[in-house]
Amino acid sequence: MKFDVQYLSFFVIKVDGKEGQTDKSYKHYQTMDGYEYLDSDIKKFLDGEFTRISKRKVEKYPNTEQAPTKIGRFIVEPGHELTSNPNFNMLVRLRTVDDKEDYKNACDDLLRIYLDTSSVRGGALIVVQAALTTHPDDPFIFVLKCDFESKIARISEKNLVKEVEMAISARNMKSIQYPYMPEEGMFEEWELKIHQSSHARYFEDFLKFVTYEQSIPEIVNEHVMEFVQTYVENKWPDATHEDRQKEEKSLELWAAGDKRDLQEKWEPIQVAEAASRIVEIKPEIEIKFKLGETFIKGLLADYGDKIHLTKLRDGYAVIIEGDGFIFDKGYSPVELLQPESFRVVAERLLQAKPLEGEEEVE
Repeated sequence: MKFDVQYLSFFVIKVDGKEGQTDKSYKHYQTMDGYEYLDSDIKKFLDGEFTRISKRKVEKYPNTEQAPTKIGRFIVEPGHELTSNPNFNMLVRLRTVDDKEDYKNACDDLLRIYLDTSSVRGGALIVVQAALTTHPDDPFIFVLKCDFESKIARISEKNLVKEVEMAISARNMKSIQYPYMPEEGMFEEWELKIHQSSHARYFEDFLKFVTYEQSIPEIVNEHVMEFVQTYVENKWPDATHEDRQKEEKSLELWAAGDKRDLQEKWEPIQVAEAASRIVEIKPEIEIKFKLGETFIKGLLADYGDKIHLTKLRDGYAVIIEGDGFIFDKGYSPVELLQPESFRVVAERLLQAKPLEGEEEVE
């Protein structure tokens, strides 16, 4: 996968804080066409970056709320065309311009919008129109943000050590790629890809008319709370019922907790039904919990099938089914075990004397 740069504009953003206020400005350094780019120093800096950005893996439903790489989709009101979205129009203008001066002007407009975002930091902003060598008529727009590196020194023959006042690095480069390319040669005009390696949400703040799919934890939380609300409404149709209000307060506290206990409110079939509806969204959704000092991780889809939760005396037990064991490096005597039958183990656990403070199970 190789890209040919058609136009590039280089800007430096300055952010100064004065008496509680923030002054933001930018300076245009240079705009070049493809021929000028080939002989420029910036080519050495950016070589390989476009391919790296395009190949960077991204999940439509990320596994974490703070995923650095996301797919965004332009927001359009029902009955309106894609051209009603200002962010789409801005990027399409950059993508379709075929004159160096017009390209520089389009980049200026982008910079002015970018400076209005609350999370702007100083650094270099590079706006590039580039196309795959195999698809020269379908260019991409890459917006690259590089922060300044402080206390950078370089060595030269005349001056043994010389400090560079403003140095940039591609190490933590933030980027926008439009359009999103799920596979080489495939273009999604409704979607773009952003990468921001910090929690500042640089580009989400900048692209106000783009939406991003929820992360898996957000999806699971939202669906579980919908099931909980349905459960409460079905059990107590009267919203003013005292027991319903107590239950809602209890569930609200449960949902807000970072570490939560087993609630023992739903029957296994209710849990299985709710889990199956969540798994339909993404089969790889995980379930993680800790029983005593043991951490257990598996697939939510396996609950009720290969992962079973049960009560044992005054505590709990987890039964996990599988075709075989795989042990990590390092030997353990457990690896030499000839397992007893499940019935033998279950009977031994049921007949075991309760620990101090526990009650006998009849």
